[in-house]
Amino acid sequence: MRTAASSVDTAQPSRARLTDVAARAGVSVGTASKALSGTGRMRPETRTRVLQAADALGFSPNRHAQNLQAGRSWTVGLMTTDGIGRFSTPVLLGAEDALGAGKISVLLCDTRGDAIREQHHLSTLIERRVDGIIVTGRRTDPRPPLSGVGPIPIVYAFSPSTDPSDASVVSDDAGGAGLAVEHLLGLGRSRIAHVTGPAHHAAAQHRARRTLELLSEAGLAPAAGRAHFGDWSEAWGRRATDAVLRAAPDTDAFFCGNDQIARGVADALRERGIRVPEDVAIVGYDNWDAMALAARPPLTTVDMDLGEIGRIAALRLLAAIDAGAPQPGVETVPTRLIVRESA
Repeated sequence: MRTAASSVDTAQPSRARLTDVAARAGVSVGTASKALSGTGRMRPETRTRVLQAADALGFSPNRHAQNLQAGRSWTVGLMTTDGIGRFSTPVLLGAEDALGAGKISVLLCDTRGDAIREQHHLSTLIERRVDGIIVTGRRTDPRPPLSGVGPIPIVYAFSPSTDPSDASVVSDDAGGAGLAVEHLLGLGRSRIAHVTGPAHHAAAQHRARRTLELLSEAGLAPAAGRAHFGDWSEAWGRRATDAVLRAAPDTDAFFCGNDQIARGVADALRERGIRVPEDVAIVGYDNWDAMALAARPPLTTVDMDLGEIGRIAALRLLAAIDAGAPQPGVETVPTRLIVRESA
């Protein structure tokens, strides 16, 4: 008797089947399958009833069987060229949030800017039969499109494709520069210096061009007569401050191409005994917490909303997976001005 009782106590309950869910919800097996996979057209209350029945029975769909039926792997590749992750990580996190809501798994591939490594990862993603790929990088410069991917949909985020027929999601560099310059003009600053990164970088070009345009429209010239191109570094910010103040000692504001440069400018001004923002205002770019919040004083800066770029790229990819191909063209994500103590 004891043995029999033990056998009964340890017996595992039978696993709920799709037919059990259909019977409990009062629908056909086909309707239950479509409701659980999110496909097919039916009344919302019918879909809800099926989902509630599945929850009540502890039903877990067979993902492998669903994959075979739908012809999908429910995985997406996220490919980045940014080994450091300063810009690509927020983009990828935004994309992952949007993809996770759709129960899609993510395969992250870091190419470290190496073309051979990129092809290796691409081959792996194709072998895994991913449903789509999001590509991002460390710079806003356009990049060549991936080749040899066949019908797999691709969306480029932050670093756009050079092919206008591809789908790209980018930050509004010109709009960000506009926010910075208009803020400084609104504060009454009229001798504004622009210190930015390498002249061959798209981000530096676009921000400088818009800065000079807005100053010209306001009837002003940039302090020291030109935009100052250099490195994306604090050291360059310090050197540029010295150069600008030698040529234009009446400079009353700096708009910097990134937060590292802006922090270098703040350090150089403080060493000279120049008060920020009372004497000279500073606006940075990127809203990189490690720089913007640690600067003395904390930086007013432009936020590119990198997470939103990733989220929109993921949504465009999901739409492309459903449609079979992405909608071509570039979508621009607005920037935001984050006001702190420096301006």
